[in-house]
Amino acid sequence: MTDLVPADFAVPRTLTAEGFRLEPLGGQHNASDLAAWSSSIDHIHATPGWTGSWPPAEGMTPEQNLADLRRHAADFERRSGFTYTVLETPGDAVVGCVYIHPDREDPAVAKVSSWVRADRAELDAVLHRTVSAWLAEDWPLGEVRYAAR
Repeated sequence: MTDLVPADFAVPRTLTAEGFRLEPLGGQHNASDLAAWSSSIDHIHATPGWTGSWPPAEGMTPEQNLADLRRHAADFERRSGFTYTVLETPGDAVVGCVYIHPDREDPAVAKVSSWVRADRAELDAVLHRTVSAWLAEDWPLGEVRYAAR
């Protein structure tokens, strides 16, 4: 497997922008994360670049969601994928997520996707612009595939 980032790259732990910040997704976000995505399933499925069956229409239990968050946190620590929660500022409410992972067909390519809560849909384009610039300026990535908003 090709590493997405060099071994000596210090993966950023945060990104701060006007109205939101990113930090690694983890178990401490469980309740707010579950509330955010479960209230926005149709909006997430309609987000450009979003594929697959997640989030499930039937939802998840808090325990299932926590297991998912822990898996993302473990990927982050192993440097096999980087999932960030999008937190509203001021405050700490989860308003979305950003996923930076190797593309399944070409692991040298960074596949990026993101979602925001339906009631914060205006952040979709802002998040896309902000994250795209951050990846271009601060990450040693080759090709990045991130569907435009």
